[in-house]
Amino acid sequence: MHLVIDHGNTAIKIALFAEEKKPYRVERILRFDQEYMDNLLNTCPISNGIYSSVTGNDNDIISYLQARIPHFSVFLPDTPLPITIDYRTPQTLGGDRIAAVVGAQEEAPDKDILVIDAGTCITYDVLTADGHFRGGNISPGIKMRLKAMNRYTGKLPLVEKNGEVATLGYDTETAIRSGAVLGICYEIEGYISHLKQQYPNLFIFLTGGDAFLLAVKLKTAIFVDNTIVLKGLNRILRHNVNL
Repeated sequence: MHLVIDHGNTAIKIALFAEEKKPYRVERILRFDQEYMDNLLNTCPISNGIYSSVTGNDNDIISYLQARIPHFSVFLPDTPLPITIDYRTPQTLGGDRIAAVVGAQEEAPDKDILVIDAGTCITYDVLTADGHFRGGNISPGIKMRLKAMNRYTGKLPLVEKNGEVATLGYDTETAIRSGAVLGICYEIEGYISHLKQQYPNLFIFLTGGDAFLLAVKLKTAIFVDNTIVLKGLNRILRHNVNL
């Protein structure tokens, strides 16, 4: 059994994998709790585990898990990978971005892939059919855009992301929400249209906390998978266990 932990900006995603490439159990928590981890580890024998964080490593939980699990590793810039990184500064590349394209490649092998991760920030990352990570871009997510409009103006209110999204806002609330949400949708469609000029058969994955909210408003056919980062981390774990 494999334990996979993805420590993100707003939440911690935890998954258990058996022999299958898909997780049979996924949970989302806001912070680590030793009692919770004890209960999880006591439910089944876990032989291998991996931890990845975009916020800075939690050394206490890492030490605890290394003591409890025979083979437990931290995903670091020098961790061996089943893909080739062409990024100029691989040491600054977020582990979640790498894991996302690794997981996507397993779902769509031998294809040019674009992974869009719509979380706190939105990342756009390309992996070519021959397994090369070409790079990508980062832009503000929905909540960040909504907060920025409130923070950096004198009168615009802070609007929740859930609610009506109109083509043309009919009041300040819908104008702000629609501007943020539809702005991202047009951004996504623009990236897809541009990248398809270079990669005509581009296979597109959408993941992250806002994936489903955005997917229903997009015109392009996109495969939505909220476990793609966890799948990628598990594949990286398998790759290193088998070295």
